[in-house]
Amino acid sequence: MNKSADNKKMKPWVGWLLFFVTVGVVFLLGMLAASITQRRAEIASVRNNRVIEITGIESRNEIFAQNYPREYETWKKNDDTSFQSEFHGSSVVDVLEQRPEMVILWAGYAFAKDYGTPRGHTHAIEDIQHTLRTAAPMKPEDGPQPATCWTCKSPDIPRVMDSVGVAEFYKGTWAQWGPEIVNPIGCADCHEAETMNLKISRPALIEAYENMGMDINKATQQELRSLVCAQCHVEYYFVPDGKYLIFPWHNGMTMEGGEAYFDDLQYADYTHKLSRAPIIKAQHPDYELFVTGIHAQRGVSCADCHMPYVSEGGVKYSSHHVRSPLASINNTCQVCHRETEEDLRESVYERQRSATQIRDLVEKELAAAHIEAQFAWEKGATEAQMKDALQLIRQSQWRWDYAVASHGGAFHAPIEFQRLLALGLDLAHKARFEIVKVLAQLGYTGDVPMPDISTKEKAQAYIGLDIPQEKVNKQKFQETVVPEWLKQAKENNRLVSLK
Repeated sequence: MNKSADNKKMKPWVGWLLFFVTVGVVFLLGMLAASITQRRAEIASVRNNRVIEITGIESRNEIFAQNYPREYETWKKNDDTSFQSEFHGSSVVDVLEQRPEMVILWAGYAFAKDYGTPRGHTHAIEDIQHTLRTAAPMKPEDGPQPATCWTCKSPDIPRVMDSVGVAEFYKGTWAQWGPEIVNPIGCADCHEAETMNLKISRPALIEAYENMGMDINKATQQELRSLVCAQCHVEYYFVPDGKYLIFPWHNGMTMEGGEAYFDDLQYADYTHKLSRAPIIKAQHPDYELFVTGIHAQRGVSCADCHMPYVSEGGVKYSSHHVRSPLASINNTCQVCHRETEEDLRESVYERQRSATQIRDLVEKELAAAHIEAQFAWEKGATEAQMKDALQLIRQSQWRWDYAVASHGGAFHAPIEFQRLLALGLDLAHKARFEIVKVLAQLGYTGDVPMPDISTKEKAQAYIGLDIPQEKVNKQKFQETVVPEWLKQAKENNRLVSLK
């Protein structure tokens, strides 16, 4: 009995272990409480030190600088376009010059005129004014560019929508609202003026959640750190009557779901000028691809990597210099990963290189399919004969565009990205095979002669674009219309300062 009782006694080392564990837990809880108290103090300090009261929808970004100088200073760094990685950067690159097959893929659509890589948010207004895609339509009979094209370019949009109504804004023309849309993407796009809480300022995202049977008001703070980006970095389309902006998420946020939605509507953004295929033009489904990737599945938000927290003078705040995480790996990737900067950077590049190889193959195959379809029409093919080939071209191009139109998709969701491209390549092959069968029915069994589309200029000439005249028209627009817009904006106190 005595031996059994001795065994039940707590050994001395167990007591010491419990003691140190308790001390450790108390210490960690104390640190957490101190961190929360410090953060609340920082927030209270910011609020108590406001220079001015800002209320309503204040679209002038410079006004917020008086209360939030650190955030504003980092936001201004978006002017810088010097960052460059192996595949992407923050300066404008002529994509059509690099990949002239894209001119063929977009024959009959304004993107065949001009397509450059995007710059930072502070350049949003000037970039949309300079591109050849705006101000004039592809064909005069298409009418002017709609006001809906402005939707994601400025915090002036919520202000104008609040003033005239959402549907009424969409019904206008791009040129009509030019004098009102003058401040680049900034504070009011994502924040309430009074509290600086994150908010959804674009109705299309709210409506998209409703169409999926979800309530965006139930989103957590961490989810909002991505959803404010999802207001714009998504696939969308304009309803033909009234140009109302819609996210095609009714069947879910997948490529297949969007395709099913458009197929049900028998919708096409344009009929291809060469092949006559009804094409769906993907915009930039960044968020849809992002949510399929490992980072989103682990609860990482867009802001965690593209707007990381920084510390300055004892104050912790989110940098508003929105850029590639590769530009500051020590403050982004290495917050979670312990590999070296070189290893992390190379890991990203490996994904991008692999995706680029497949992308280039798809573009060449699709361009050939469009040209071969044009040849079949010229040989006398009927609509019935071409139906299957055109459907395959439509499906192939939708998958290709859904992948390549996304920003960073090769890294955000490498598995999904390459799946889309692989499907696109397979469908392009099948489309070409169908066209071979049609040509055989027409008595033609030779190779289809291929034009020289080795440069952007040659490809644009092949599809009948008069780019020199387009540039003349754009120059006149820049010299006459834009200065008047800025003048009106300044006079009406919609713009703090002219650049």
